[in-house]
Amino acid sequence: MSEARGRLRNGDTRAAFLFLSPWLVGFLLWTAYPVVYTAYLSLTDYDVINDPTFVGTENYREMLTDDKVTLALGNTAIYAVLSVPFQLGVSLALALLLQRAGRARGLFRTAFFLPKMTPPVAIGVLVLLLLNGQSGLLNESLSWVGIDGPNWTTDPPWVKPGLALMSLWTIGAEIIILLAALENVPRELWEAARVDGASWWGRFRHVTLPMISGPLYFLALVDTIAAFQSFTEAYTAYFGAGNSTYGNDAALFYVIYVFQQAFEFLHMGYAAALAMLLFLVVLVVTAGQSALTRRYVFYYGDQR
Repeated sequence: MSEARGRLRNGDTRAAFLFLSPWLVGFLLWTAYPVVYTAYLSLTDYDVINDPTFVGTENYREMLTDDKVTLALGNTAIYAVLSVPFQLGVSLALALLLQRAGRARGLFRTAFFLPKMTPPVAIGVLVLLLLNGQSGLLNESLSWVGIDGPNWTTDPPWVKPGLALMSLWTIGAEIIILLAALENVPRELWEAARVDGASWWGRFRHVTLPMISGPLYFLALVDTIAAFQSFTEAYTAYFGAGNSTYGNDAALFYVIYVFQQAFEFLHMGYAAALAMLLFLVVLVVTAGQSALTRRYVFYYGDQR
């Protein structure tokens, strides 16, 4: 009997690997190999035209004296700190409103998701159209209530907040995920809290937030990684097509600097070293966020 169970278990294992093989092959070819090859290139002097020349840790030592690296990392970190909580807060607020939409929920859900289909390059153009300090729609709207809007695209302190504001254009998927999470909160917990005299805020804080903390953590993790990899919108708005009018250091995100080193200056070895630094930074940030799950994330049915 035990021998038959062993054969059955081995058969299940082989079947599992068979079904996983497309993903495993894709992971090895399109993720693992590029990372390993990038690590190799980071130790070379490579300009795409000539063969790579091994230089050891020279590229990493150069990063220590490159002021642009610190600037780009700082810009990216500030953008992440601004955009991630902003996206999560607005997404959660809209998901809570969608809960009360009744029969119109499907229509609004589609309307919220449609902007997600906008190409990132188009969003970069919208940054200049909507946030233009003189004729942009946002400042025009603010002027109707007597507010003199800032120069979002030219004033360095407002560049990153403006880009964080435009990141709301594509939060449709987050709204749908949070709406699904809210729908899965057991109604009996809400009713019990209401019977105990809890206010709406009390029920939201002590029942809803803990029950959706898992999806919130997932979205925070994904949004943080996306923020550190932000490129297209900022590059289109401030650096694309020889855009020297709006290009400024306030919009120099880290991936933009990697792109410039790799494809504008053909410093591919140095760009690879910059990419490995970004990989390490994202790994550390992700590990830090994961460590917080033990304290703040609640999984329904967890008996610990």
